[in-house]
Amino acid sequence: MNFTAFKTMSTQNTPPDEADIRNLLRQVIDPEAGMNIVDLGLVYRVEAGSERVLVEMTMTSPACPLGEMIMDEVRDALAPALPDGCAVDIRLVWEPPWEPAMMSTAGKQHFGW
Repeated sequence: MNFTAFKTMSTQNTPPDEADIRNLLRQVIDPEAGMNIVDLGLVYRVEAGSERVLVEMTMTSPACPLGEMIMDEVRDALAPALPDGCAVDIRLVWEPPWEPAMMSTAGKQHFGW
């Protein structure tokens, strides 16, 4: 789905569903890994509703210095697609700890695994 279609949904007060949210989050790149956060396996949970979108995610390491920047980019990627007044709740979680096995097939291929 493209940005125009999302903007149309936004003006109709229809929130995107979980798959749409995950597709939007593919725009967010972890600069250290050079890969989007979905295929990297950092997005653990997505709940989409008319009043709130919840994203539970992690970083590759608790010591990641770019966590706040990535979370800001998540908000920026989602905002244009959400109905007016829809809140974005991003929760940074550490359980389960991230590991390379959590990457998608595309993510593993990106790194030649």
